Amino acid sequence: MSKFDEINKDVLISENASSDNNDIFPVIDIVGNLKENTKIPDSLPILPLRNTVLFPDVIIPIAVGREKSLRLIEDINKTSKMLGVVTQMNGDEATPTFNDLYKIGTVAIILKVLNMPDGSITAIIQGKSKFHLEELIQSEPYFVARITPIAQKTSLKKNSELNAQISTLKSLAEQVIEKSPNIPNETNFALQNIDQPNFIINYISNYLDISVEDKQKMLEMKDITDQANALMEYLTNELKVLEVKKQIEKKVKVDIDKQQRDYILNQQLKTIQEELGDNSNLQDIDDLKKKASKKKWANNVKEAFEKELGKLQRLNPMSMEYSIQKTYLDTLVEIPWNEYTEDDFDPHKAQKIIDADHYGLETVKKRIIEFISVLKLKKNMRSPIICLVGPPGVGKTSLGKSIAKAIGRKYVRMSLGGLHDESEIRGHRKTYIGAMPGRVIQSLIKAKSANPVFILDEIDKVGGMSVNGDPSAALLELLDPEQNNTFYDNYVEIEFDLSKVLFIATANSLQSVHPALRDRMEIIDISGYLLDEKREIAKRHLIPKQRQEHGVKGSQVEFTDDIINQIINEYTRESGVRVLEKNIATIIRNRAKQIVMEEPFSKRITKKDLVNMLGQPKFMREDALPEPTVGVVTGLAWTAVGGEILFIETSLSPGDGKFTMTGNLGDVMKESATLAFEYIKSHAKSLGIDEKVIKKHNIHIHVPEGATPKDGPSAGITIFTALVSIITNKKVKNNIAMTGEITLRGKVLPVGGIKEKILAAKRSHLDTIVLSKFNKGDIDEIKPEYIEGLNFIYIDEMRDIMNIALE
Repeated sequence: MSKFDEINKDVLISENASSDNNDIFPVIDIVGNLKENTKIPDSLPILPLRNTVLFPDVIIPIAVGREKSLRLIEDINKTSKMLGVVTQMNGDEATPTFNDLYKIGTVAIILKVLNMPDGSITAIIQGKSKFHLEELIQSEPYFVARITPIAQKTSLKKNSELNAQISTLKSLAEQVIEKSPNIPNETNFALQNIDQPNFIINYISNYLDISVEDKQKMLEMKDITDQANALMEYLTNELKVLEVKKQIEKKVKVDIDKQQRDYILNQQLKTIQEELGDNSNLQDIDDLKKKASKKKWANNVKEAFEKELGKLQRLNPMSMEYSIQKTYLDTLVEIPWNEYTEDDFDPHKAQKIIDADHYGLETVKKRIIEFISVLKLKKNMRSPIICLVGPPGVGKTSLGKSIAKAIGRKYVRMSLGGLHDESEIRGHRKTYIGAMPGRVIQSLIKAKSANPVFILDEIDKVGGMSVNGDPSAALLELLDPEQNNTFYDNYVEIEFDLSKVLFIATANSLQSVHPALRDRMEIIDISGYLLDEKREIAKRHLIPKQRQEHGVKGSQVEFTDDIINQIINEYTRESGVRVLEKNIATIIRNRAKQIVMEEPFSKRITKKDLVNMLGQPKFMREDALPEPTVGVVTGLAWTAVGGEILFIETSLSPGDGKFTMTGNLGDVMKESATLAFEYIKSHAKSLGIDEKVIKKHNIHIHVPEGATPKDGPSAGITIFTALVSIITNKKVKNNIAMTGEITLRGKVLPVGGIKEKILAAKRSHLDTIVLSKFNKGDIDEIKPEYIEGLNFIYIDEMRDIMNIALE
């Protein structure tokens, strides 16, 4: 073992062959090769090179800048000056491991070390002989590897054959040097002064303009004859390239502007690449052709694609236009032209899937089953545009997933909330930088189907007219079954058939939806869930889901129907079930904490647990009056979070016939009160009312919860009953509730929200409900179990209520 080995062991480091430039021009050792008696140790410090290969006998400079490398060069320069040089497999790796190196390298000697102004050093090294990396010995303070020297040999039996090969190589190299503008003429002089065959082959291999991988293959060749043959092949190809380039230059020697120059240079590059059989952009074009051959597009789309592909082939791959054109063609082949999934029009199966995923929503389910049944009969019906309207949390969006699963279609969702730019829907023209297709086409590409279930979420929140266009107007074509079979995207510039897409729009309100859009959609109202429906949803879906998400077993927590009802009534006020789910999640999280912290608990959730986990009740429900009262009537109201009972209170005081109203009433509700009062005054005799009471008293109407705005015509009959009661001093039955709009002719008109109002009455223990006779159809649509125990009275005239409600 040498003195160097005794002091420093063996070291493995990584360094660049050049700090700024990977093209290393070799320095020639004119004096000759190293002395043959120089002994090569069994282990050496190894210097991995990036982007270059060192051949035996050749001298190259390497820039050393890293701490480990500097220390290595410094130690070796003071001792044996001998190291091993190996090329990295990946030139971009900054800190390579032993496995990142090729196994064949070159023993090198440091000839000189130069200190550079920036603190780095440049080492001049000369290759000696080849070696094989065996194993890594140590890695700190730098790496060491055990090596095995490799002797160079030749398969040629006669020196004359080797000399002939060397002569041919030198001749080819001289021609390449002469014709290449990148190689200095001094190289030819150096080549003439080398007479050793190994040195000539290694020298030419080192400066040849080929890839690092190809140079490494040449270094790994054990037979010098094989290396010479490979070198001749590379030189021959290089010479052909230079000759073709020279021929092309002769043909295009004209005075041209920049655009013409770029085009001709591209043609030169194309010709050269065709000669070499290595055209980088041909692979892109071949890939596009392969994808296009599998498409099911119509003739007009195929013609447009081939036309645009021809443009791409004529463009310079380095130009910006090439990238834009290729992106456009990639988009064309990714769009699912005439690619449809097979529909499963089985209404029985669809009914089971939708029922399993959603409880309630009978009207929506009925319409969907009708749609599937019609499709099964006709099979060519254009998909309707359905719009689900309802408050948040009632399952509008999730219903779309169930529909897609039921009929076997792909599901895709596009949120329209806050959309202000028309190009988000129609796309940008491809001439713009960064242009892309609209979100409709992008969604279809994502779904990989031309007939998915397409959810247009929050269509009521689309922005209006602005400097970027009107998105609502862009949706008109999209949602018109008579037009969307020729939907035009500005980026694609080819009509696309959307008529097979099942569009389902969702909205919280139709007030902000463009009138023309409303006309194009089939509106299905989802008014919200009843108490019983919410309870069933919690038991079937919400509680199992939250238990699974929180890792709590069914045996560790149990919700009774009464507890679920209490959560719904006292801790939520919503049409949907989102807040209900959050409260259930809070309870289960508390139970998880109790389990982990080994706190005592009861499996069944109690009312006390609700207060501890959710706090005091946040909402209080009104109950029916305890006894009949004069001038106080129970009405029924609809709100965005469900039905409520509403008390109309009246008072009579001495005065001159003034009529006042309080309770934060809206204009429509005030008009209903005025109408009821004027009807009583004009029909006092027929109603059995003393006109003097009206003239000598002031009447005041109040609706409790004055901080809450109230409006609408449905309290008309309730206000009328309250006024008659206070004027006649007759008590109103406390088990009765009513709703209905009134007219100046004394008629009772129908109102909406009947389902929610009926639920509110039942929840408040009211058993008799008075409605307009025209609302009887609404009652017939409600499930019998929801109205069990309720008595419905239908009236046509306002005066009929007096015999029903007054004692």
